[in-house]
Amino acid sequence: MNINSILAVTDLVPATDHTVDRAAMLAADHGAALSLMYAAAANSRNASDAVGHLTQLAEHASQRFGIAVRTVVGRSGDTIEQIPEEARHHDLVVIGHRAERSLSAFLYGTRTERIMRLCRCPVLVTKLEAKKSYGRVLVAVDFTATSKALVNLAFGFDPYAEVELFHAISTRDEAKLRSAEASEHVIKAYRHKTRLQAHERMFWLTDSSDARRNRVMSAVGRGDPARQVAVQQEYGGAELIVVGRRLRSAVADFFFGSVARRLLSWSSGDVLVVPHGHRSSIRASAKIGTEGEQGDAEGAFLSNRRRAL
Repeated sequence: MNINSILAVTDLVPATDHTVDRAAMLAADHGAALSLMYAAAANSRNASDAVGHLTQLAEHASQRFGIAVRTVVGRSGDTIEQIPEEARHHDLVVIGHRAERSLSAFLYGTRTERIMRLCRCPVLVTKLEAKKSYGRVLVAVDFTATSKALVNLAFGFDPYAEVELFHAISTRDEAKLRSAEASEHVIKAYRHKTRLQAHERMFWLTDSSDARRNRVMSAVGRGDPARQVAVQQEYGGAELIVVGRRLRSAVADFFFGSVARRLLSWSSGDVLVVPHGHRSSIRASAKIGTEGEQGDAEGAFLSNRRRAL
């Protein structure tokens, strides 16, 4: 994954400061430009306070990690709609996770879920404090045409992390066999066959030069994908889950569910959500890099200091 420009979205609540720290750490690791965007939440501070606080965060990140940082303050109004507009100029969006209990969140998704659904680039949703780089990454694969691209993206996200590929075998066909009153011998044979096929496909997914740079493992489960991935993450201790997401509406997510959406609720680590068919914003990334070097009206901070954690 080529990361040239990162957009970190913050509502300036202290509990989500780790979002900016993680984005700055990734920017330093990938040599990317970082933009901090203020997105007002309900009952948030006024705009003048926000600008000052955002400037302080940018200065701190620039000095601590030795990176270029640019600030962006959205227009007054619904900032949820403004984030995807700004995200078009970046290769990665980093946002914090916050649980919401409201009718709007139930019907249309939480603030984090709506941002994730509207952005066309990968979105990293953070839950953990950014104390160090990711040591172990869990990639949820389904063996569709997009799985290999998802795995290669995970390899490039952190070249030094251990990577575990995980696939959950659907139990729908097994349920059909049981409803047809198939014998236990037939069902066991079916289970053995599907597990063997899953392991064979794992080899296909790791057949690339990128895989050689990471320690790669694989595991196969059975049952609901989101639930099984969350269980595997707890078992293996992965700090980051990488999962693909189909481009569909909030209504479809509400009625049919979304693996990525459910993982946000069930996982205890960070989640990188990758929309199917995404492309890096190379031209926009170059634009952001130029703006970071020159400095613009919104604010830019440059530092040549070495990275200090």
